[in-house]
Amino acid sequence: MSRTVLVTGGNRGIGRAIATAFVDAGYRVAVTARSGEGPEGTLTVRADVTDAASIDAAYSQIEAELGPVEIVVANAGITRDTLLMRMSEQDFSDVVDTNLTGSFRVVQRASKGMLRAKFGRIILVSSVIGLFGGAGQANYAASKAGLVGLARSITRELGSRGITANVVAPGFIETDMTDALPAEQQAQYKSQIPAGRFASPEEVAKVITWLASDDAAYVSGAVIPVDGGLGMGH
Repeated sequence: MSRTVLVTGGNRGIGRAIATAFVDAGYRVAVTARSGEGPEGTLTVRADVTDAASIDAAYSQIEAELGPVEIVVANAGITRDTLLMRMSEQDFSDVVDTNLTGSFRVVQRASKGMLRAKFGRIILVSSVIGLFGGAGQANYAASKAGLVGLARSITRELGSRGITANVVAPGFIETDMTDALPAEQQAQYKSQIPAGRFASPEEVAKVITWLASDDAAYVSGAVIPVDGGLGMGH
């Protein structure tokens, strides 16, 4: 059965790969983007996860064109990396508002339809940094760690209604950002990863499409690392 999926930040990077994987699997897919377009076969809606009214309007458009959102992938996020002593309160609050509170806004709006349908898949895209930590990333790590508590609280609250909530924690992924790193720095990062390489965005997307499937109906409140073994011990 084809279901309706929303992927936030689905116009580039990991989000785009996730949206493409759902299209290929036969789902009806919408993506939010502040600019640009989602992959072929998706409905792109303009939305800003820091604005609740914007999110509500996006859902209304998706519901009108594709039907109620049954699967939501909260992927949109930003970074404002800098050392703790140099980090402004604005740097901290902007990242938390987008990555953590933004996910809350997206999920809260989706939960209304999921409760009516007694079915839902909520997938929050965190990061190995959320549990591993990262120098110069106190704001980002805090925002991504918070997603774990959010997913587990949703599981306890809505788990009896056929709704699951899980976290996927990618490690280093092949993106424009990692491609731009000097070769020596890339080699240094890879030396810390037991798999000895970065992941492709598609490898993250496959885990997410599995979590959205009926095969994962009894998986909830889980944190699934896709990091080549980098964060063992989480």
